[in-house]
Amino acid sequence: MGRLLMVESWVGAMSTLLPRAIGEAGHGFTFLTRDLGHYLRSRQGGETHPLLGAENVLTAETNDLPELLERAERLQEVFGFDGVLTSCDYYLPAVAHLARRLGLPGAAPEAVERACRKDLARRALTEAGVAGPRYAVTRDWPETLEAAGELGFPLVIKPVDLCAGMYVRKVSSEAELREAFLALEGFPVNARGQARSPLVLLEELLHGPEVSVETVTFEGDTRVVGVTDKSLAGEPWFVESGHMFPARLAPEAAEGAAALAVAALEALGFDHGVAHTEIRLTPDGPRLVEVNPRPAGNRITELVRRVTGIDLALAHARLALGERPDTRPVDTGVRSAAVVFLVPGRTGRIASIDGVPDVPEAVDVEVRPVGHRVGDTTSNNGYLGHVLVVDTAGDGALARAEELAAGIRVEYAA
Repeated sequence: MGRLLMVESWVGAMSTLLPRAIGEAGHGFTFLTRDLGHYLRSRQGGETHPLLGAENVLTAETNDLPELLERAERLQEVFGFDGVLTSCDYYLPAVAHLARRLGLPGAAPEAVERACRKDLARRALTEAGVAGPRYAVTRDWPETLEAAGELGFPLVIKPVDLCAGMYVRKVSSEAELREAFLALEGFPVNARGQARSPLVLLEELLHGPEVSVETVTFEGDTRVVGVTDKSLAGEPWFVESGHMFPARLAPEAAEGAAALAVAALEALGFDHGVAHTEIRLTPDGPRLVEVNPRPAGNRITELVRRVTGIDLALAHARLALGERPDTRPVDTGVRSAAVVFLVPGRTGRIASIDGVPDVPEAVDVEVRPVGHRVGDTTSNNGYLGHVLVVDTAGDGALARAEELAAGIRVEYAA
């Protein structure tokens, strides 16, 4: 049995999938967090959080890397960890540094830091000749305005160090750019209490369908597990409204996206881990959006597992233990799997929800309870729920999931 140290986690699907995968593989984990309440508050109806199924739950200041490294060394003397991991983007670089300090398997910290910081990633990818948008990195408003003039509107403004599409926005004018810049400036600390970089990333607006490439890299050898379709809810935000695996693409388009993802990982120096690489299929060919050096969120890992039998959460754990994951697909009987998210059209308190589907093909349905207060609707953090559908006959999972999701009626309190 392997012993893993898990440093923080997302509170979404991966906070359930990763502990489950570790347990089903016969391994155990110690959970280390700076704020256990962050996870307890995320559960509804008094359910016990899966992370509390850890062999040990410990607290430490995970936002202070030198302190974390010292604490982990002391814990290693007691527990003898075989690997260290996280599912939360904000702690991926810290975990890479922990692995190096403890002599455990992991990607090079420098590669993880490059992938997690969008400005560093853009620079490395451009220098390596990986196809992507024209871009600029700026620090203040005059510099941002000047760079926008050189790139030309419309363009995309992004923070360099946030996740889930937070504050990522299409802007078509100086006024919209100013509004987006001030919103970023007014969010100096992320949800985990970490100070944010003041840098802003401006990018050329790419046109075409968006996909993601799911990969597993072991000691520099990258295997492409597949390509996932991505649906977006609409401008000016880039909220993801659904996914389907495998993507409905011509073979040459899928191969082009896969090749670009592998080239991006090599350019970043990412040689060990699961990755989720987002790509736009433009009229001029595939263009790199971003590389995420961890398993995909938004239930994409579950779509992959249902179609191929490959468990990317388990692969993430095996890689942390220094094991090569099995990426050979098996016939699960499912030809496509899709998830559609309930994206709220407004804020407010939910008064009622009707039309929740109860059919065999909808294998996972979740909705927020009556009384839930809907907040931010401009990122992937504000969903009201989801419908996950499998199709055993062909590539109809997404169309069926969209049909079922459209039948759910949400009423808000006056």
